[in-house]
Order: sequence, then C-alpha cells, then structure tokens
Amino acid sequence: MGERRFFIFGAGYSGKAFARTNGQRTPVFGTTRTPEKFEALRSAGIEPLQFDGSLSPDLGNGLARTTHLIVSVAPDEAGDPVLNAAGDALKANMPALEWIGYLSTVGVYGDHGGAWVDETSACRPVSKRSVMRVAAEQEWLKLGREIGKPVAILRLSGIYGPGRNALANLEDGTARRLVKPGQVFNRIHCDDIAGALRLLAENNLGGIFNVTDDEPAPPQDVVAYAAGLMGVEPPPEIPFETAQLSPMARSFYGENKRVANKAIKAAGYRFRFPDYRVALERMWADGSWRDGEPRSPMKG
Repeated sequence: MGERRFFIFGAGYSGKAFARTNGQRTPVFGTTRTPEKFEALRSAGIEPLQFDGSLSPDLGNGLARTTHLIVSVAPDEAGDPVLNAAGDALKANMPALEWIGYLSTVGVYGDHGGAWVDETSACRPVSKRSVMRVAAEQEWLKLGREIGKPVAILRLSGIYGPGRNALANLEDGTARRLVKPGQVFNRIHCDDIAGALRLLAENNLGGIFNVTDDEPAPPQDVVAYAAGLMGVEPPPEIPFETAQLSPMARSFYGENKRVANKAIKAAGYRFRFPDYRVALERMWADGSWRDGEPRSPMKG
C-alpha cells in the first residue's frame, strides 16, 4: 500500500484537531470557504484549498491522489454540498481512494425521552437540520456501496476542547446553568474525534459509530464542576422555562437521550476523555482549555 493521503472537506474545529494529531506523518489537505482561513489551516498542518460549493481544478487534483476522505460539511436545503459538487469525481476520478469518513451528529436520533440509544436505534430526527443529516448519511452509505469502499459514519455529540469548554465560558462570562429537570447531554472532546477517525481510517473500517463520551450528564453539572476547579462561584441556576434562548439553543433541549458508544470501543478505540470530569481536570491542569479558536456557545 502506498502513502496515505488525507483530504478533509470542511476542515473546521474537528478537522484541525485531527490534523494536529497527525504530526505531519501523512499529507493532509483540507478545505475552507475563504482564503482568509488558509493560515489557520497551515498552522494545524493542513494544506489549504478553497471549497465554495463547486469543484475547482485544484480540488480535483487533490482528490485524485486521496486515499482517505473525511467529510465535515453540513447538508443544506439542496442536499449534501460535497456530493453535489464532487459526487461524479468521487465515483470516477479517485483511483487511490480506500475509505470515507462522514462526520454526522447524534441529533439524528431525535428525542428518546432520556432513554439509551445505540447505533441500532431508530432515527427520529426532530429538527430540520437533523432530518437533512439522516438523508446525507444515507447518500454517503449509498455512494460507498456503489464504489465498493467502506464508509464510516461518525455520529458526534456536543463537541468541546481547547477554547470551547465550560472553563473558557466561565472566564469570559458566557457560562450559564440552565436547568431542565431530567435533561442530559453527551459530549465529545475533539481529540477523541481525531483518535476515532484515525483508528477507523487506518483500519479502513466502515459502519455507523457513536463517537461520544461515557457519561450523559445535566449541562448545569458540567458548569458547576468547572467552577469548582477554578475556585469561583458557579453562575446561578436558571429555570429552562424562563431562560432567554435562541431558537437553535432551545431546540437542543427538545431532545433528550443517553447515547451509548459500544461500537467504536468494539472497533478498538479507547477514549482519552471518557467523561467531562477527566477532560476538565486535564485541560485545567495543562492549560489547554484556553487554546484554540473563537468560541461558539456550547451546551454544557
């Protein structure tokens, strides 16, 4: 087998975490919408390319030499942007391709009333974005069958890591403790996304995998634990009913489930951050909680 060459469509927070763990061992190409973000990709060890919804010659050349394709681009009203732009190239002009990884979301399961779900559970998506995700997953699995290549669907829970976590939110004053009785969320550290991707890619494993921590927990508990590590008072609890929330933030609380992760463990993966306590303690101890990019609001 020749040299592995990775190509990441949508090299955002998770894609850059994957490239950083690569340690320049293998070439990694990655796309972003604007050239202004090229330098950030280079600093993460990614050779940057622009993808604005159409397939340029540079993209085509990069794909032609790719052995392992990672897709981290959300679907939209028109379908999956990568398949729409590059579907034909994936079928006809990727002679070296061995494996495809698609980053999805546990949102595809919808609301299960706090019950446990695994990869065999029914997808009952509530939000429009999750309905589109289910369709995109099916399209990628179908493509894999057509070209005879394994496709791994990684269903991710709430992503956190350097610069995106409860410690950082407490420091900048954005942390809140919303309380909705019985509500829990799973989480996943970006380094565990990177580790799971690497394991699946290196073994060319396909299938559906929940990439999520071991402990679904109430979001207010995560903030309180972070405050304890920092030695500061946690923000006051806010009843969910009276909280001022964006429609998207409120929609997250309309889904309640506990997500199991046995499939990725059965594939051989061992989590670096099996729960939020381990992760917060380690990030607090080594200072990595402050690194990274501008934060977006995260649940928990």
